[in-house]
Amino acid sequence: MANVNMPEQQVGVGTRIVALLGRIFLVVIIPLIAFAVLYAGFIFLRDSAAPKWMIAIVAIVWGVGGVAVLFWIFNGLVERLPDEWTARLQPFVFVGPALAILIWYLALPTVRTFNLSLYDRNGEQFVGLANYAAIFTERLMREAFRNNIMWIVFGSTFSVAFGLLVAVLADRSRWEKVAKSLIFLPMAISFVGAGVIWNFIYEVRPENLPQIGLLNAIVVALGGSPKAWYAWTSIIPWNNLFLIVIVIWLQVGFAMVLFSAALKGIPSELLEAARVDGATELQVFFRIMIPYIRGTLITVWTTIVIFTLKIFDVVWVMTGGQFSTEVIATQFFRQSFVARNSGYGSAIAIILLVAVIPVMIYNLKQFREQEAF
Repeated sequence: MANVNMPEQQVGVGTRIVALLGRIFLVVIIPLIAFAVLYAGFIFLRDSAAPKWMIAIVAIVWGVGGVAVLFWIFNGLVERLPDEWTARLQPFVFVGPALAILIWYLALPTVRTFNLSLYDRNGEQFVGLANYAAIFTERLMREAFRNNIMWIVFGSTFSVAFGLLVAVLADRSRWEKVAKSLIFLPMAISFVGAGVIWNFIYEVRPENLPQIGLLNAIVVALGGSPKAWYAWTSIIPWNNLFLIVIVIWLQVGFAMVLFSAALKGIPSELLEAARVDGATELQVFFRIMIPYIRGTLITVWTTIVIFTLKIFDVVWVMTGGQFSTEVIATQFFRQSFVARNSGYGSAIAIILLVAVIPVMIYNLKQFREQEAF
């Protein structure tokens, strides 16, 4: 009997193996077909001469619908695998499209940029680390590093300090909603728009003409002389502070909203108990409020530090990097797209990326340790 059943058992095992191989084949082939269709859509969007409204419709359908179809295909195929493999692979179905986008639009361009940074301005002759050596010895780049440090120290610090101050004071005001709405309003303005607005505030005209810039109009009304504030060469490098004020104006609302939410999460019983025990408002602020919202403080500060490290729009609109106001991003733009020095510009981009990464890692570490969110 055993000899009679052996061929049947072998046939059963062979059938299961063929079925498993068929499932694995489908898991590989169908996603490849789906990616091929999505890539064809990408080529159409990139090269098509169709009307813009048609390209916009295709982009929406291709982008949103394509991701949905990919998820549906992957999920259906993974569920056909054995339960053990389904449990292992299904989490990647959810994060797979996001990871693919990150790799395609972030990781691969970063690798390519680093490769370009090792070549000359035309990307033809290998020069090794010469571009990086030039970055740390060239005068304008040293100036850009100095200015970025000023942006970090003053821009992020004052944004966080004013945001926290406004959050504490506004929470005690009967006009809390109105005050917060007005302070948050600049967040709705782009950095370019903010630069244009503050250009009018800093506008300077000859002394024999009426001043249309708000700041100089006030100075003249008080008996002073009009100044070219951000172009005031005699106070270099402190003229950068007039540009930093713009980012503080923009980011205080952002910081205020997050701090206000964190402060409202402090148990009122804790604050009342401290006041009953005789603690002053300053003691309540520094010994209870600040430690309690420490995670949010670090998160907001590091986020604004990243903004200031990458600052470009305000400087380019206001000065174009003149009057010793160059920053790393403006130097990258100037070298890459004005001077057409792809190697040097790519090296600057890599340096900027390297400068941002430690802040991001520290931020993520705080997320885990402090459970800020």
